[in-house]
Amino acid sequence: MTGRQCYHCKQWIEEGDAHDCWTTTESALTRDLYEDLQDAYARIRETAAGFGDQRIYASHKCIMFSRRACYFFVRPHRKHLELCVFLGRPIKAPQVRRVERPSKAKAANLIRVTHRDEVEAPITDWLREAYDFARPELKGPPPDPKVRPTTTRKPPKKRRAARTPRTTSRRDR
Repeated sequence: MTGRQCYHCKQWIEEGDAHDCWTTTESALTRDLYEDLQDAYARIRETAAGFGDQRIYASHKCIMFSRRACYFFVRPHRKHLELCVFLGRPIKAPQVRRVERPSKAKAANLIRVTHRDEVEAPITDWLREAYDFARPELKGPPPDPKVRPTTTRKPPKKRRAARTPRTTSRRDR
């Protein structure tokens, strides 16, 4: 038998067989969850899908919800679901476990969900706010990525003249 072992998932792959262990789906990520957590995820997905046009996809160990950029994602764990909601502000509430600042404009609010009944206001309100924050209404069509915007640059700062090196040290004087 000829083949190889995948160094990511340690699975034996026969020669000629297709293998992509990084490809995953929503169902693969939620399949092994407890029934309460599957119901909670179904409610989160249903709520987010009702907001409007967006893309929902699985990426490695997360399920991403995005418009122009990802506005929140769900990371399934054995005993809970971890929601990471991107807003323009940090949320101060008992449901929020931690707040991180991935950039100056965004705050990543980490929320832990353990049951379907937790997926209601204020969490659904935060998801809606994140959906609206992810793509503010634009005045025109999205910019063409092939065209670079013209900007006026500031002239470079003048540098000070370099000092002339000393030939003798102060100790020698």
